[in-house]
Amino acid sequence: MATTSAPKTFAPPDDLLRQATVVTARAMASGALQPIATSVHHVTQAGVRFVVRMLVRGRGEAAADARLQRATAGGASAANPFLPHEPALFVADLSDTHLCLLNKFPVVTHHLLIVTRTFAPQEALLTDADFAALLTCTRQIDGLAFYNAGKIAGASQRHKHLQLAPFPLDPDGVAAPITAALGAPASPGALVTAPQLPFTHVLMWLPALHTADAATLAAAYRAMLMAVGVWDGGDAPPRPYNWLATREWMLVAPRVAETVGGMAINGLGFAGSLLVRTPEQLAWLQAFGPLCALRAVSTPPTATAGATLCRDATP
Repeated sequence: MATTSAPKTFAPPDDLLRQATVVTARAMASGALQPIATSVHHVTQAGVRFVVRMLVRGRGEAAADARLQRATAGGASAANPFLPHEPALFVADLSDTHLCLLNKFPVVTHHLLIVTRTFAPQEALLTDADFAALLTCTRQIDGLAFYNAGKIAGASQRHKHLQLAPFPLDPDGVAAPITAALGAPASPGALVTAPQLPFTHVLMWLPALHTADAATLAAAYRAMLMAVGVWDGGDAPPRPYNWLATREWMLVAPRVAETVGGMAINGLGFAGSLLVRTPEQLAWLQAFGPLCALRAVSTPPTATAGATLCRDATP
């Protein structure tokens, strides 16, 4: 008589950050992990002190170029680095639908990827299963969760994945610099805007991300996409956007451009963390303003105090 095997169970480690630390050490030793070497700078605009990392000549540029060469979002013929994934970067099984990997080319330490086991496009809506896998990580690690929905939003891979960058994003100790512009918390669950932000967005304050349930977060996320105008609630995928969240808030910003001034921006940028390649690009950012850079890759807000901040700025 034929026998059936019991379904596989998945038990993520009780200390995911410790597991990531162990895997990081091994992957560094083997050369599988290739951190992007940077120097840390700060650029302040309208009271928001952005952390800006600049590539270190040589090592930083080499890793950044390797990451660019590995990118698949711009072409359908490139190999998928997540199918199969690189064994040395494997951190944990999260569920029957998701696993956790190290970002091969991190700018921040222990940068994690929450990757679907089967292929789904990076432009696809986040699902209850995506949020369940993410919550498995955020309940243990306090950090910035984000989703770059498509190449224009900063995604380098076509295969669906969320990201989690442990706090603080600024080595000086500031968790997410953009929080300085969000104002006082509104009622949890309300869809609001932050008057100081000079780009189109929708903001939702949370009781606590790590205590939420996946279905509730997924529903709130879908409401935010509709409120900011990137999705009509139908079967068509949303237009490009960045979704980002801490344990206190979620934010969605639509995207219309991948770069400004030669600087690529993803979800980390909307949290107050940017990457530049050269001293000249850093000087440009200081003159143009990081909040204005975010507006340039998004769209101007309709009627907020921040709407006038970058009115006359041109990239």
